[in-house]
Amino acid sequence: MTNKDLIIENTIQFVKDTLKNAEGGHDWFHIERVLNNAKLIAKTEEANDFIIQLGALLHDIADSKFHNGDETVGPKVATEFLQSQQVNADVIEHVVKIIQNISFKGGNVEQQFHSTELDIVQDADRLDALGAIGIARTFNYGGFKGRPLYDPEIAPKLNMTKEEYKASNTPTINHFYEKLLLLKDRMNTKTGTEIAQKRHQYMESFLDQFYAEWNGEA
Repeated sequence: MTNKDLIIENTIQFVKDTLKNAEGGHDWFHIERVLNNAKLIAKTEEANDFIIQLGALLHDIADSKFHNGDETVGPKVATEFLQSQQVNADVIEHVVKIIQNISFKGGNVEQQFHSTELDIVQDADRLDALGAIGIARTFNYGGFKGRPLYDPEIAPKLNMTKEEYKASNTPTINHFYEKLLLLKDRMNTKTGTEIAQKRHQYMESFLDQFYAEWNGEA
């Protein structure tokens, strides 16, 4: 086993321990799916696999939505852990920038950092917000926050600022329009885009069925 392999194994255990009581859509299994998505996408891209795996594993280590909106917690926790593993400073810096720039944040925030590794991890994370898993995660989080399923009187809020997006508490169905259905056109890689298209179509079919059942049509 190489030193990098050992660091990845230690990181997996650290993430499992840290997120053992996390909300179901942001738990270890979400991280594992993102890691697997990232590995799949990386097969068709020229990038640093070590940074990709660390970025995927640590991208939600302390999601700001569960820390009173504090976006400094995740980077701090990741930095301290990676330093404890004696990871090179340039790798730590890159992983931290992935954590800082991966989020959707309403879709109207200009990304401050760009790299192929970030592109891959960001696509991997966004894929887990799409398709059947994306639907399940959305309703799981809506229930966690006590949001109604749907209210025809409350329209989705489009083009929200970062602050509006973070404070939004609209019905769960609205989240499809405020984020999920926007993702297929915001993918970075060819592989990510192809998978996103398929998962997007699945969500559109789900919404058609949802409205039909809501209105007593099916």
